[in-house]
Amino acid sequence: MIKIAVLGATGYAGIELVRILSSHPEADIRVLGSQSFDGQPISKVYKNFEHVLDLNCEKLDLDKVSECDVAFTALPHGASKDVIPSLIESGLKVIDLSGDFRYDDVKVYEKWYGQEHSAPELLKESVYGLPELYRDKIKGARLIGNPGCYTTCSILGAYPVLKSGLGNSENIIVDAKSGVTGAGRGLSLAYHFCECTENTKAYKVATHRHTSEIEQELSKAAGKEVMISFTPHLIPQKRGILSTIYVNLDKKCTTEELVEIYKEFYKDEYFVRVKEAGELPETKHVAGSNFVDIGMVVDPRLDRAVIVSALDNIYKGAAGQAVQNMNLMFGLDEKTGIANAGFYL
Repeated sequence: MIKIAVLGATGYAGIELVRILSSHPEADIRVLGSQSFDGQPISKVYKNFEHVLDLNCEKLDLDKVSECDVAFTALPHGASKDVIPSLIESGLKVIDLSGDFRYDDVKVYEKWYGQEHSAPELLKESVYGLPELYRDKIKGARLIGNPGCYTTCSILGAYPVLKSGLGNSENIIVDAKSGVTGAGRGLSLAYHFCECTENTKAYKVATHRHTSEIEQELSKAAGKEVMISFTPHLIPQKRGILSTIYVNLDKKCTTEELVEIYKEFYKDEYFVRVKEAGELPETKHVAGSNFVDIGMVVDPRLDRAVIVSALDNIYKGAAGQAVQNMNLMFGLDEKTGIANAGFYL
């Protein structure tokens, strides 16, 4: 059994992680870290855990956490980098759900997050936790920068067309919509029911920090620097990300041909489902699951690929992907504990 600490266990990503791990056949949850609910049973904080898990939440105790095999840090951006060095020094493997260890270049992180990185030496060794691209590196890593929802959805959606050389690396547009859980559990007027329901809005246009993360990975696919136009939207639902990605093509291609390129690229990836020509993803098909659905249409008038990708922002976009990474790090079948179908309803 893998002894596990979840730090930041009572946020939306953290509690989804606890929910998945509570039925994982190889997981032994030992520590639930929470400053806000110190001393309270998790089954009182989230009553869906009654008869499932009665472990108490507690403030960070590094001595107790150090007795575990792996720590998931579901902490706010900026907080993880101050805690993780001590965890690594204690010999733990760490899977970080914040943005603190996702970047190849510390200067890019500091520019987009507006703060100095306190552990750049660990940033150099952390592995970007996207199993579909970096499975072999993840297996041998001790620190994973677990990608978030917008990034996972956009990168997996655009990567094959750029890697194939068919897609032009300039003027890429990513138009993405997210459910409200993507904003976390913190209180803010913008996320109150009356502000969100019956409403769709764009935010952080041309300034969202995940732009830089998507560009980092798509640049590797294209073999050259890629800059994208990324516009996120908040939509009135709890779960789900839908990204519509526009990529100009350097040569003629049909929808059917592009589908075959994607099927070949993801042929060994259980969690990526490439749709047949004429079918497009919907968030209800992936909600509550670790699947990413990808569909596409080629617009022959413009020689442009319109790629649509969908995932659950707190499952494959956070907690489920973190467990997928844990499975790889500990030599398990990566589907263990996360191979379930989505909710649908």
